[in-house]
Amino acid sequence: MKILVLGHKEMPGRDLMLGLSVGHEVEGKDMEDFDIADPKDCARMVEEYAPELIVNALAYGDVASGQEDRDRCFAVNAVAVKHLALACRERGIPLVHISGAEVFDGRKGSPYAEEDEPAPLGVYGASRLEGERFLQAFAEPYLLIRTGWLFGRHGGNLVRDILEQAENAKELEAAEDRIGSPTFSRDLAAAVRVLIEGGHRGIFHVANRGRCSLYELVCKTLQYSGRCDVTVRPIRSSEESGAALHGAWSVLSGRKFFAQTGKTLPHWQIALQDYLEHAGYRR
Repeated sequence: MKILVLGHKEMPGRDLMLGLSVGHEVEGKDMEDFDIADPKDCARMVEEYAPELIVNALAYGDVASGQEDRDRCFAVNAVAVKHLALACRERGIPLVHISGAEVFDGRKGSPYAEEDEPAPLGVYGASRLEGERFLQAFAEPYLLIRTGWLFGRHGGNLVRDILEQAENAKELEAAEDRIGSPTFSRDLAAAVRVLIEGGHRGIFHVANRGRCSLYELVCKTLQYSGRCDVTVRPIRSSEESGAALHGAWSVLSGRKFFAQTGKTLPHWQIALQDYLEHAGYRR
């Protein structure tokens, strides 16, 4: 299959390129290759490459900056999805779109399923949700994949931030009441491939198995990387900067993915150790 991956230079795009290149002809494009704000240029890019399927991993990923740069946040996370969806529908090309748990408000207290009603907090979550709605309204067919607490070798991510902070401090703080599903971008890419090759459509939640608090993630990251010289102090999420932009509960259910594919992703602790080893962080 001829596949076009958008956002191929950062996480998770680079892992998607690697994961899909086995058995498929894969090309990558990024925002400098076309004007995401111009529907004609989006259509031109799609027509020139003529893929059989597009995976959109483009994202304005900074939750805090999105509050200040609303126009750019919506341009990348929403308007670009609309242009791509329309270009794909005109040519009968399936569009796979990567979104996130930020479309939920974090108040559920049990794993979010695909049918749960979104209720985003802040500009970033709202832009993600609008992108999803454009996808569902204009793309035919589509595959919408939500993930969360993503980490990987390419680009900035939560785990890398923890390790960088540990280089400059002997004590870190982390919320013990923020709960999520840490996900290794390489495992996400493998799951995306399973869904694509299986011809699946609709919404799927994809995350590494298990759940943890942000405090536990920080502790395990330091433990597995051999940073026993750094201590972690648990705090409440209300003490965090920008706490109102993050839902307290970001756990995603993988039941639908397992039911329809027969597969699960590794536990998040195994995925974290794997990432740290391959990224050269384990001592």
